[in-house]
Amino acid sequence: MNVQTYRIIIEPDGKYFHAYVPALPGCHTFGKSLADAKKRIREAILAYLGSLRKDGLSAPTDNSFETFETIKVGER
Repeated sequence: MNVQTYRIIIEPDGKYFHAYVPALPGCHTFGKSLADAKKRIREAILAYLGSLRKDGLSAPTDNSFETFETIKVGER
C-alpha cells in the first residue's frame, strides 16, 4: 500500500467552507462546517485517487510546501 500526504486548503465561503487539494486539479468540495468540509474533502480525495487507479494512472505526489509571510499593510 502506498501512503500519500496531500495539502488541503479550506477557506470560508459565505456560510460554508470550500475545500480543495492543489496537487489534485479539480478536487474540490464544500461543507457546512469545518469538520464537514474536512470529511468531504477526504471522501473527494479517495474518489479522485480511485478514478485514477481505475484508469491505470498512479497517484500524484504533493511536493509543494506552504509558508507564511506577515506583512504590515501600508508599508513600502
